[in-house]
Amino acid sequence: MSLRVLTVDDSRTMRDMLRIALSGHGFTVTQAVDGLDGLDVLRGECGRGEGPDVIVTDINMPRLDGFGFIEAVRADAAHQGRPILVLTTEADAAKKARARAAGATGWIVKPFEPATLAAAIRRVAA
Repeated sequence: MSLRVLTVDDSRTMRDMLRIALSGHGFTVTQAVDGLDGLDVLRGECGRGEGPDVIVTDINMPRLDGFGFIEAVRADAAHQGRPILVLTTEADAAKKARARAAGATGWIVKPFEPATLAAAIRRVAA
């Protein structure tokens, strides 16, 4: 059974790259365009019993950024243990610490190697 991954990123190009890269590594990918959309997708999937095994989110997004998204996911008891990887262009240590404090499981800086991201997803899903 393939792992299910929810990707949350406001860049259409990045969402397409993630879908292609992760599908190529055997993952089932669902996409959201920002944090608010990510919460809607997460609620819908989980309501159907199809929630993601891992969430991969950007930080810099409109409407609800990655920090707010992570905090909202962690505030819901149903998702407190769900792994969340941050995939961002940000390399700032303070932002990384803020994401960890919000509940992020890991941090990967773009550009990314598909095999490295796939390995990280498998590792946190185990």
